[in-house]
Amino acid sequence: MRLHFTTARGDEVEAEGEPGETLLRAGQRAGMALEGTCEGQMACSTCHVIIAPEWFERLPPASDEEEDMLDLAAGVRRTSRLSCQIVLGEEHDGLALTIPADSYDMRAR
Repeated sequence: MRLHFTTARGDEVEAEGEPGETLLRAGQRAGMALEGTCEGQMACSTCHVIIAPEWFERLPPASDEEEDMLDLAAGVRRTSRLSCQIVLGEEHDGLALTIPADSYDMRAR
């Protein structure tokens, strides 16, 4: 499925996602600045993304634990999610999201 990322610099990047993988893994494979320090264990917020408003309501709601971690993320918006908690399916073809301006990927160092 196609995923549409907007980087923190405003660049548009189209990527491919596989059913059953997380948005975090698909984004990392596409070179997005999504660190994912805790590897999906919801112990950090380094995979924070901002989902396009037209897609936000189409995703399953965030758990209380995810909401708690988002409270610690920089640049949180109403449509913020942790990309490690979004498991991709065919219904996500065309998903659009933005990498927050405050994102920093230590893996790139």
